[in-house]
Amino acid sequence: MAPATPPPSAPEPPQHTGTSLELLVHGVGGATPQEMLGDPRIVRVTGDEVAAVYRRTEDADGEQRPERYRDEPVAEAYCWSGLTSGNGSRALWLLLLPFMVVNLAHWMRPTATGRSRAVRLYGVLVRLVALSLTVLLTAAACEVALDLLAWQCAGADACAERRSWLGFLAERQGGWWSQPGRRLALAAVVPAALVGLLWYLSNRTWSAYESQRPLDGQDAEADDAFGAAAGHGPNAPGPDAPGPNAPRPDTGGASEAGSVSPALGRPGFWYGRRLVARLRAAHTAAGFLTVAAAVAGAAARYDRGAEGPVPRFIGAAVEGGILVGALVVVGVVCRRGRSEQTRDTRLDSALISWLPGSALALLALAVLYASWSRPDWQSSGTLPGEATFRLLAVGQGILVIALAVVARGLYRRTPEPRTVLHGLGGPVVAMLACALGGVMTGGVAQRVADWLDGPGTPGMGRGADIAGPPVLLSWQASVIPLLLILLLLPVLALVVRTARTARRLGPVVEAEYAPEPPEASRTRRIARIRATAALTDSAPWIVGVVSAATLLLGAGAIAGSWYSDRVPGRAADGSGPLLESLADAAQSTGSWLIGFGFILFVAGGRRAYKDASARRTIGILWDVGTFWPRAAHPFAPPCYAERAVPDLASRMSAWTSTTPRGRLVISGHSQGSVLAASAVWQLPDATRPRVALLTYGSPLERLYGRWFPAYFGPGPLLGLHRSVHCWRNLWRATDPIGGPVRIAEDPDPGVDRGPLKDPLAYGRTPRLPLPEPILGHSDYQADPAFADARADLLEELGPRVPRQAEARTQKGTSGRSSG
Repeated sequence: MAPATPPPSAPEPPQHTGTSLELLVHGVGGATPQEMLGDPRIVRVTGDEVAAVYRRTEDADGEQRPERYRDEPVAEAYCWSGLTSGNGSRALWLLLLPFMVVNLAHWMRPTATGRSRAVRLYGVLVRLVALSLTVLLTAAACEVALDLLAWQCAGADACAERRSWLGFLAERQGGWWSQPGRRLALAAVVPAALVGLLWYLSNRTWSAYESQRPLDGQDAEADDAFGAAAGHGPNAPGPDAPGPNAPRPDTGGASEAGSVSPALGRPGFWYGRRLVARLRAAHTAAGFLTVAAAVAGAAARYDRGAEGPVPRFIGAAVEGGILVGALVVVGVVCRRGRSEQTRDTRLDSALISWLPGSALALLALAVLYASWSRPDWQSSGTLPGEATFRLLAVGQGILVIALAVVARGLYRRTPEPRTVLHGLGGPVVAMLACALGGVMTGGVAQRVADWLDGPGTPGMGRGADIAGPPVLLSWQASVIPLLLILLLLPVLALVVRTARTARRLGPVVEAEYAPEPPEASRTRRIARIRATAALTDSAPWIVGVVSAATLLLGAGAIAGSWYSDRVPGRAADGSGPLLESLADAAQSTGSWLIGFGFILFVAGGRRAYKDASARRTIGILWDVGTFWPRAAHPFAPPCYAERAVPDLASRMSAWTSTTPRGRLVISGHSQGSVLAASAVWQLPDATRPRVALLTYGSPLERLYGRWFPAYFGPGPLLGLHRSVHCWRNLWRATDPIGGPVRIAEDPDPGVDRGPLKDPLAYGRTPRLPLPEPILGHSDYQADPAFADARADLLEELGPRVPRQAEARTQKGTSGRSSG
């Protein structure tokens, strides 16, 4: 008789395979490493004073003592707050807010499948809108320096007498600088210096951000390196898509469409060195050419209308050269977009050197031409710049409408219900960028004109010493009060809806905390905070309403200025006392609102840089704006993620390579969760299965997924879930920023854990005898669910990883293990 088969042995209990590491990434507002690690004694592991990784001093050699970390991982803190905050002078970046906003519009395009031409056209239109903003800013500087100061005030005796520092330019002095052309040539230094400053800031940050090559110099293969991330969902290639080894054509910036791997995982995504250099050269040249056109245009018009000592062909030649330069600039902006599939280390050295240099040479020629002696030339009225501002406004409106048509077409091809405004988020934001540019530039011109004119009102003709800025700027200021009145309607509707939602949530809150006895004030407060947090999901429609009203009112302002050619206060003369008083009130109120808003904006931005609490209030908007690379406007504030994402990816790769049996959890809060997810996408294939992702208070889907669907929509987030070994996301109903990530997979993969209880206790309990605070977006680590989620992730990263990976291979699954 054969011996009995011994019973199977019991499975071995899970054993830790080595040291565990938790890499903490803070969110909006920043945090010190001491606060993140809960210990005043820290040591810097790697990095510099701007962004670095820290550990507790006692954990510095944690890998050599794994027995000490069987229950909790070694904690590391990545602090990146130095990339977005600092001294108050950095608030000057807020003056470039329109450039940042239009750069956002580039990244807001809807998901595209097989529409490379439409994607390329979308990028070209956004870059043209961005170019128009540079021209608008330079034209506004020319309006202040050339028109208001050199042409109008220096040419009017009453204005020049009150400004003694303008005496040497005054026409009545009869000095060498008194001729209008020479006054314009001297004043051109101001806008030219502004353009030079923008070039300097862009070049300096380009060297610090875009030019910093990541640690891994190898480009990713073209195959699906992300666990079928693009094999499912909206970004999936069609059945006729080329294979992984097929050659890739040059898409000229449209490489996102029909791509196999997620965009944020491409090796060149965080390395925009070449494009930013090209755009910087083009925008710098556009600025210089705008100044040259303002200087030479006035002189050429005088020469054409009078017999003078200057041959007319010289002015025609200078204007022809400026026109050719403008066409070259437009061609450079339209020709090439981003290169993401590879790290493009090339530079268009000839272009980035010769294009701005040639424009500067044309500006010098324009200055020499305008300085030619014209004894009979006298300045009166305004410089003929009205047409420039009108054409800019009309051109921006046409570009935004065309952008909306392209975006809507892309959305209809691949509709995603959670995408904001049915795919029109990019055009709406581009319109707001144009409106911000108009308000800021017009506000400066209005305030300078009021200051120069003393007791008079520019453009009104009654006691005014100078004619004032272009009529269009006054019309644009006059529609601001009407825009604010129109905005009150949706705001009131939201207030009413929030109050009703809070009342409806009252019984729900009491049921969640039953059987604790209800307390009316406590219930109302929790319900009100939950209802207010839900307003984030209504923000897109408010932005859409403001953008649509801005477009319509802006069109009305253009039509009014074109038809009347007078400021609103004078255009309403003879229309009746009521309309006249309304027009005067709108003009004066709008002008002061622009000036006051501009000052308040800069002061608030400076406080946000220096005050952590203020930075948390508005920081999410700024951090979202500066998260994205400069793909449309090179003068936008620098992209901190081009430093932070490679930092995190390099740290994770280095640690896993030197700790072969280690387990790593990257833990990101708020904006830190976006950086963490982006870094995970950049990891090599061999590293990603050893990494777990823990996000909390995360805007990944609620903000990024809805506003940037091509990069954080359902398809990319599903790919991230399948590519990482395991993922947990914690969220609260009281959090106005974070939310669920809504992985679109059946059955539910269990990534989202929430809503967590907030507050942890309704009233006083023996365990919590004092009232618990409502935490909202902060202190997720104080919730017991955080420690539980981290422990679950570490358990899933245990010794079963090789066997799980083998089982997945045998079963043909997507390459992830989820709990």
